[in-house]
Amino acid sequence: MSITIKSHREIELMRHAGKLLGKTLEQLEKAVKPGMSTWELNKIGDDIIKGYDCIPSFLNYNGYPASICISVNDEVVHGIPKKEVILQEGDIVSIDAGLIYQGYHADAARTVPVGEISENAEKLIQVTKQSFFEGIKYAKQGNHLFEISKAIGAYAESFGYGVVRSLIGHGIGSRLHEDPQIPNFKQRRRGPKIESGMTFAIEPMINEGTWRVYWLDDDWTVCTEDGLLSAHYENTVLITDGEPEILTLL
Repeated sequence: MSITIKSHREIELMRHAGKLLGKTLEQLEKAVKPGMSTWELNKIGDDIIKGYDCIPSFLNYNGYPASICISVNDEVVHGIPKKEVILQEGDIVSIDAGLIYQGYHADAARTVPVGEISENAEKLIQVTKQSFFEGIKYAKQGNHLFEISKAIGAYAESFGYGVVRSLIGHGIGSRLHEDPQIPNFKQRRRGPKIESGMTFAIEPMINEGTWRVYWLDDDWTVCTEDGLLSAHYENTVLITDGEPEILTLL
């Protein structure tokens, strides 16, 4: 495992990439409404990213056919936007986006309501988001990587939720996926020591029921095995000498 330590220049580029992605997600969240297609939402995101003179990280990445991953209800991640998939009142939709600014990636995700949603759905969204913040309490120089994983999993599981095991967070920088891999559940070992200058994409994927998932025939879309809801929350995070810096939060 080789975890890159970013230079001052690289950090500044990633800060700017993160700021632009944060703005992109903020606009996409506001755009979500009943009756729109996931294809339309993808088009909005693609236009915003390219309008910032950036490149969508996901478009054609390992063959992925869109700029934004849009996953609805029981879809965990990597949902492919389609004209025939129409968002309905009461749905929840996970929007996962990435962009490249001057050779450096930012990656982040939000799960948002479509109109009025159930209390159960709202609780899942909020717990998933908070599990991220429980995790990054340990994203500090001198701690060990899997302390983050343990904290995320323990918080989500305390509500009886399933923590997805087949998909995990990752390092990020000049490549979308770098070392290390960052699970969202407790590991047997403590993992590598965290150092200032490391950059991580930390992304809890939390299911209302079982943690088990399966892939659709499109080879991309991941769904919960029991058909219950899933939520996703992600940010690109910089390790500093003090508190972690969340690059994709405005």
